[in-house]
Amino acid sequence: MKLLENIGFNAKEIAEMEDSIPSLIMEELNKEERLVLNNINILKELDINNYLLIFKNYYEMFLMDSSVFKDVFEKYDHDDLIDKINKNIAIIEHL
Repeated sequence: MKLLENIGFNAKEIAEMEDSIPSLIMEELNKEERLVLNNINILKELDINNYLLIFKNYYEMFLMDSSVFKDVFEKYDHDDLIDKINKNIAIIEHL
């Protein structure tokens, strides 16, 4: 999977994700590669260190429009949110 390689996953992680992500979602992720990469870059710009773990667990959210995706994270105090996400990605479910 070129998309998963571009994001930074290794071969073992890619194989695991290919087995766990439904094929229709994987097709959509590949089709919307630019959007997915834009959303990954938003997380990087926000200094979220565990963006790969977030993608692995919440891959479907990376299909959101980039402006909406960014708004989800920018409506909270930056430092507090980043600290919480870097400690526990499950907080994303509550955003």
